[in-house]
Amino acid sequence: MLAKAVDLFIVLILSTLFYPFGLILALAYIGVSDSLYDGQSVGKKLMGFAVISLEDGKPCSMKQSVIRNLPIMVPMVFAIIPLWGWIFCSILAVPLILLEVYLLFKLDSGHRLGDVMADTSVIANDPNRIDIRKAQQGWFEEKNMSPCNRCTM
Repeated sequence: MLAKAVDLFIVLILSTLFYPFGLILALAYIGVSDSLYDGQSVGKKLMGFAVISLEDGKPCSMKQSVIRNLPIMVPMVFAIIPLWGWIFCSILAVPLILLEVYLLFKLDSGHRLGDVMADTSVIANDPNRIDIRKAQQGWFEEKNMSPCNRCTM
């Protein structure tokens, strides 16, 4: 939650300093943030976490990052419209954020709504974890062949 707070602080700075173009910049940042730095947003990099895909253990892709952050991005889209958009953004953001936090603590896996939607998970950033990050094998490398099997090829 602290890592997401850092990212939302960046969004706040971008959107206020460069308003109204800053809102679009902030939307773009929050959308792709979890696919930056090998699955780490700025907040996650500071806190030592990374987002990985549960499908293959690789760092979060840009598509997964956008899907993962949709519960935050959807209300932000309305913030582009002055006054009424801000009101609608607030009305929509509060239940979505509450749902995110509720699922974070209620689900046994500790995933928030965005993680469930994108099939991702947040882990402590340890590039040596073999159980999570599967070893990648090149296209032309032989797969688990004993020296005797190589001779018959």
